[in-house]
Amino acid sequence: MRVISGRYGGRRLLAVPGTQTRPTTDKVKEALFSMIGPYFDGGIALDLFAGTGGLGIEAVSRGCDQAILVDKQRQAQETIQHNIVVTKEPERFQLLKMPAQSALAYLGQQQIKVDLVFLDPPYRFKIIPTLMSKLAAAGSLAPQALIIAETDHSEALPEPPVGFTQLKHHDYGLTQITVYRYLKE
Repeated sequence: MRVISGRYGGRRLLAVPGTQTRPTTDKVKEALFSMIGPYFDGGIALDLFAGTGGLGIEAVSRGCDQAILVDKQRQAQETIQHNIVVTKEPERFQLLKMPAQSALAYLGQQQIKVDLVFLDPPYRFKIIPTLMSKLAAAGSLAPQALIIAETDHSEALPEPPVGFTQLKHHDYGLTQITVYRYLKE
């Protein structure tokens, strides 16, 4: 696993030991960033089920100002800490060692607005629309925020919640990526 492009391009990232996490492959990561625009001009990225931290690190590498990486699993937290060090810019990352639901409450309390959200929960949970609604209700989405959902290819996502529109959808083998935009101006 590596950072594909940008300021950290080519740097190697560790994977989480064991089978409890499923890192986004380099091929899917590259396709995903091609879909949403290869580079960014600032903003805050949120990776709600960070695993290795690879998506948030890639977003900062490509121009986001900072990334908030959330994971409740201890081995994932240790891997994310290591991968943040690899960037040599740890001040651009915040690791929240908590479940996703607690992180949503934290973001709302701190009045943090994010511009780019990666939602890649364990496939069996099927909670992406619920998470999108909770982010909006907490006031944690910047106007026109992008939400990138990674799901199993067999999962049919329902219509997006009120306040969101689906922009793109692509299948990559066993993985599907769906991109949504938050419609609040």
